[in-house]
Amino acid sequence: MEKDLQKEKPANGPVELDEKDRAILRLLQENAKITVREIAAKVHLSTTPVHERIRRLEETGVIRQYATLLDHSKVKKGLLAICYVSLKEHNKKSGAKFIKTMQEMGEVLECYIISGEFDFMLKVAVESMDAYYDFHVNKLGQVENIGHVQSTFVMGVVKQSHQLI
Repeated sequence: MEKDLQKEKPANGPVELDEKDRAILRLLQENAKITVREIAAKVHLSTTPVHERIRRLEETGVIRQYATLLDHSKVKKGLLAICYVSLKEHNKKSGAKFIKTMQEMGEVLECYIISGEFDFMLKVAVESMDAYYDFHVNKLGQVENIGHVQSTFVMGVVKQSHQLI
């Protein structure tokens, strides 16, 4: 079960982390199912301070949520595409509407606001090229205010990490 921690109000700006905090975060990023007891043994603290540190990291928003990473190809989502999207109109209302639409599309794993020629970068996972065509024409292509879309396809993954610390 995924614990949603985004409901708590995180502190604004960076949070001061000491070496024990960083060690705890590294362990949790490697394996979110690691127990407090196992973490305590590895960072040379007792379980109570480790539990308190994890709770503080959650409450301050350093830890946003716990998740399970899946192998795309094993769940029939083996085709990854990066889509660059530019909007026709650039105003708050149309941008917010586009963002809301992307948040609702299951194929869109990630959506970034970017600088340069395009306004957004999407990471899209689908079953096949036919499924991507359907997504591109019947879903993304039907979204209001899209000016231009450029798609590139991931041929192989050299490095993929979620570890920040």
